[in-house]
Amino acid sequence: MQQTVGADPYFPANGDPRYRVHRYELALDYRPGPNRLSGTARLNAIAGRSPLAEFQLNLADFRIGRVRVDGRTTHYTHRGGRLRIRPGKAIRTGAAFTVEIHWSGNPKPVRSPFGGIGWEELEDGALVASQPVGAPSWYPCNDRPADKASYQIAVTTPSAYSVVAGGRLLTRTAKASTTTWVYEQAAPTSSYLVGLSIGKYQTVLLGDPGLGGVPQAGHIPARLLTEFSRDFARQPAMMTLFEELFGPYPFGEYAVVVTEEELDVPVEAQGLSLFGANHVDGGRGFERLVAHELAHQWFGNSVSIADWRHIWLNEGFAKYAEWLWSERSGGRSAQALAGLAHRGLAGKPQDLRLADPGRKLMFDDRLYERGGLVLHAVRCALGDEAFFRMLRGWVTVHRGGAVTTAAFEAHVARYAAEPLDALFASWVHETALPALPVAGVAIPDRPSYPPSGG
Repeated sequence: MQQTVGADPYFPANGDPRYRVHRYELALDYRPGPNRLSGTARLNAIAGRSPLAEFQLNLADFRIGRVRVDGRTTHYTHRGGRLRIRPGKAIRTGAAFTVEIHWSGNPKPVRSPFGGIGWEELEDGALVASQPVGAPSWYPCNDRPADKASYQIAVTTPSAYSVVAGGRLLTRTAKASTTTWVYEQAAPTSSYLVGLSIGKYQTVLLGDPGLGGVPQAGHIPARLLTEFSRDFARQPAMMTLFEELFGPYPFGEYAVVVTEEELDVPVEAQGLSLFGANHVDGGRGFERLVAHELAHQWFGNSVSIADWRHIWLNEGFAKYAEWLWSERSGGRSAQALAGLAHRGLAGKPQDLRLADPGRKLMFDDRLYERGGLVLHAVRCALGDEAFFRMLRGWVTVHRGGAVTTAAFEAHVARYAAEPLDALFASWVHETALPALPVAGVAIPDRPSYPPSGG
């Protein structure tokens, strides 16, 4: 379910709402030593409600080799991260068109209010973590979260390296000293959620998916195998639980990459999550983050946001999934964790409005915690049976689409016996912290994960 939205108010220079892309085909060649990237992109796109005399893509400071629209060389300008393209003839309303671009250079993070984001050259390899505006650091894209497309990504790199991307590995072809890896992500994907990692990894399977199960793999430095095996041992049980609570896993497979280097926080991509070596301690010290990143596959990736004002719909839901996992795996209950979060928020400034936090506060810790508390308040109001029906319905109705806070409020109202306008007004649209929601919210008569004795 795709919504039509305008320019993103937090990042108006990113994305062009006058058209949408429905498929990217990227062919990349990367040499880690000199950090040299060259690529060819083919975009299949559809014009919007007005003819396109010109349009723009986002791409960082690379050298452009050629630009073609529908096979014809065309005029373009490339300044300040914007590639403005003017076809020889305006593209008519609603028409399909193709764009081909060749670019090359030394990829690096793009500047943002949160520091450098996007392509990161590592000591021995590379990593892409693009939230929110880092995708143009390595490929030309219509960089707005609501413009979701399928992807095919082919990466050629020296054979000593593994390439991991979100989606299904179609082929791996070795030629002399290089290997080409081709991945297909058929599900609609936001540009910032296209993940990529190039490094020297050992690949392990997590659990046995069985018939119809979700294949799960870990790609890790060999030295961390023992610690990883313990820290991620319960991820298959998380997958089972989340499929029960949220509905079927929305993609074909799920991969986890652990880099040799440290990351401030793990980062989700579509069908893929990226962790730093500092998140693997052999003691399950970061298990809540394993749950958080997995939950993003439903909330944020399959059900995406229409623009960045609504980021709490990604982070609050993933935070609440952490609490649900704790509750169901023998840890503290969601009510206890909600109490901890509420006490923490009570001692902090009351100037965050979830419905529109502003660019400066969109990754504030308070947004995550308060977002989790919204879900808990809704759960207390609806009761467990209606709450989990509501969550599964939300994921089902909006699978592959883009949503807003207003859409969520309207969705919840369908499951409520009485209006919840006051709940959403106080928790989502106002800044003062409401009282801690309390109800008998333990999930009744369901097995723990892992089962006793497992």
